Amino acid sequence: MLLSLNWLREFVPYEGTPEELGHRLTMLGLELEEIIRPFSHLDGVVVGHVLQCERHPEADKLSVCLVDVGRGEPLPIVCGAPNVAQGQKVPVATIGAELPGGLVIKKAKLRGQISAGMICAEDELGLGRSHAGIMVLDRKLAPGTPLADALNLDQVVFDIGVTPNRADCNSVLGLARETALAFGLPLTMPEPRVVESGPDCSAMVSIAIDDPARCPLFQGRVIQGVGVGPAPDWMRWRLIAVGQRPISNIVDVSNYVMFELGHPNHAYDLNLLRGPAIRVGLAAEGQRFTTLDGQERLLTASDLLIWDAERPVGLAGVMGGLETEVSDATTDVFLELAVFDPATIRRTARRLGLPSEASYRFERGVDQGLARRSLDRVAALVAECGGGRLLPGLCVAEPAPWRPRTVRLRRVRAEKLLGIPLEDAFCRTTLAGMGCAVNEADPADWQVAVPSHRLDLEREVDLIEELARVHGMDRIPAVLPRVAKSLDAIGQKDTRFDFAMGIKKWARGAGLREAINYSFCGQADLDLLGLPAEGRVAVINPLSEDQNVLRTALAPGLLANVRTNVAHGAARLRLFEYAHLFFADAASETTAREPARLGLLVYGRRRAERWPWPGEDSADYADLKGLVEHLLTHLGLPGAGYTLREGHSYLAPCVEVRVDGRAVGVLGRVTDAVADRYDARREIWLAELDADALRALHEALVPGFAPLAKFPPVRRDITVQAPVGLHAQAVIDAITGMGVDLLENVVMTDLYEPQGGQRRNITVRLTYRHAQRTLKDKEVDKRHAQVVEGLRKALPVEI
Repeated sequence: MLLSLNWLREFVPYEGTPEELGHRLTMLGLELEEIIRPFSHLDGVVVGHVLQCERHPEADKLSVCLVDVGRGEPLPIVCGAPNVAQGQKVPVATIGAELPGGLVIKKAKLRGQISAGMICAEDELGLGRSHAGIMVLDRKLAPGTPLADALNLDQVVFDIGVTPNRADCNSVLGLARETALAFGLPLTMPEPRVVESGPDCSAMVSIAIDDPARCPLFQGRVIQGVGVGPAPDWMRWRLIAVGQRPISNIVDVSNYVMFELGHPNHAYDLNLLRGPAIRVGLAAEGQRFTTLDGQERLLTASDLLIWDAERPVGLAGVMGGLETEVSDATTDVFLELAVFDPATIRRTARRLGLPSEASYRFERGVDQGLARRSLDRVAALVAECGGGRLLPGLCVAEPAPWRPRTVRLRRVRAEKLLGIPLEDAFCRTTLAGMGCAVNEADPADWQVAVPSHRLDLEREVDLIEELARVHGMDRIPAVLPRVAKSLDAIGQKDTRFDFAMGIKKWARGAGLREAINYSFCGQADLDLLGLPAEGRVAVINPLSEDQNVLRTALAPGLLANVRTNVAHGAARLRLFEYAHLFFADAASETTAREPARLGLLVYGRRRAERWPWPGEDSADYADLKGLVEHLLTHLGLPGAGYTLREGHSYLAPCVEVRVDGRAVGVLGRVTDAVADRYDARREIWLAELDADALRALHEALVPGFAPLAKFPPVRRDITVQAPVGLHAQAVIDAITGMGVDLLENVVMTDLYEPQGGQRRNITVRLTYRHAQRTLKDKEVDKRHAQVVEGLRKALPVEI
């Protein structure tokens, strides 16, 4: 909502600074987004007095003027306007001024004559569309007066962010109410200067409403003998200041009152209304209607139309019809001001893509109690600006009159909810400033009559919120609530947060970047990954189709990160995400189960680019598995098992990770079909680990300490020739399962697999150590032989 400070001061005598007013409105919940200077381009334009005006000696259509601009010596200015004359007061753009369109005024020589400024036309100053000649100003103005001051232009305009529930603030009147409430100022309403003459018009246009729920009020007035032309300068310039383009006196008055009082209205050419009659009713399915902009619209049975006796003449609350448009030939006008159902207008405007200032207000609700006053204001201004005769009487149908709502307010309840003491005087003054009528028959339970312009006040808590808003949300102290806690729970610590922070700290230390994705994804994303449809939690009112369900895996978000980064030229990604998944669970208090998961993603180059240039080798399974092993070691969970898992929906190969016999996640390569859909140019390696399981295993560990080894180890290698299908882990498990004393560690150090061969060589390194002394060779030989013999018996291998 654009609010002119000058316009506001016509309602309330505010004398403070714009910044102070903007801050106070923001604290009331009406956020100041910007202070606009709509006529700042006129800073270098002043009032000039034409002292001399002679024909240019070298051009018949140019004049050479000598202009007093109040700065000492008069300026020579060459002007091409046909209406420039000696003795006029005119707007002069001085040297250095920048006019709309980027024209910068400079000293120039035109056909041999010096020109040190520019006498301007209306369109050159952004004050209208006329270019027939220069603007001629009031002769009483003093030379040198800034043009914006001379014309009393609105030089300060606030851009106020109005929340959808505050429909009353979409007008100068509404924001004036808030200003008066904030600063304790009196509010003055504009009084319509209604001058009526002629016959009564009450029966001149019959009005019928099919559905009172869609249109509770429709009223109109008749003006005869109107002359359509430009609106007065002051009105046009004010509309320009708030972002509106002046069109004609009838249209400009309509817009002016809409901004002033917040009530949209419309003017019909009365002589083009058939009947003349008005009916408000629904369109037929598939009906076509041509709006004021000349576009033919395809309607549905839910669109509300305004009809005359034979045809539709307006798309209710959105746009008028072309066939009854006010034109230069119009002499008699029927002024409409109605109230429509917000939901109906919203659906039509959104479906047809026809947003407008009028539909914006109807979608949020208008003040039915102010409708008659608003119509009188429009009629009075049209008669004043158009020179017509306003007929007495009112054409009206109001099948659903507005009835005041009464809401209770208990001060004790308000204090309990807000946590601050409230005085009766403060509550009484605040409610009265909002326009409420208070019945204090019961001092502990007030009955508050809500005014017609406050559509958002429906419950007691709404009134309490208003008291908090006016008191100042920033003045309510922050106090931690008292939380009841059992004796058993005292001293216990919720480790979930600490564990999550520890995992994130580890990941950053390992060189991973954190991804924070939406919890929403698309059904199509989960279907692409082959994830089960059962257990998905659908979003009731999704923002878009690609965010219509809660995720059941981290993969959709991480893979979307790959697509985004690859599109921006990234050749190497190392990502992690610690977040929750969502599964439908009727037994849960929230109807959804939310397990925590850790996702790790490796893509692209193995090493970052540096000099000397590394090879083009890409990260693979070893890089991802190394991260998982590093994490488990960090958590104190060594000795994990890794086994191939067949049939995973989007990982192939897929390896399952188990710790102490418990599955804690999977890792593997994203299938080519899925990777291609996310625009990957290299292999994507992805791990998803059960963070809840890892936390439980980590917390179950018993803290212990192993002293540092004082004596040297003895290392021996064993190379076994095994079938291709035998995993290296099976060899390691077989050795560790023998329970050989002094055997400290077993790791794989080499693997040789001939291409096309049926067997491969696996080399493992065994570490022996005694805690109290140095080992002798014969002690190691004995145990190593035991291992070799045990391998021959346990597995189909050759040493």
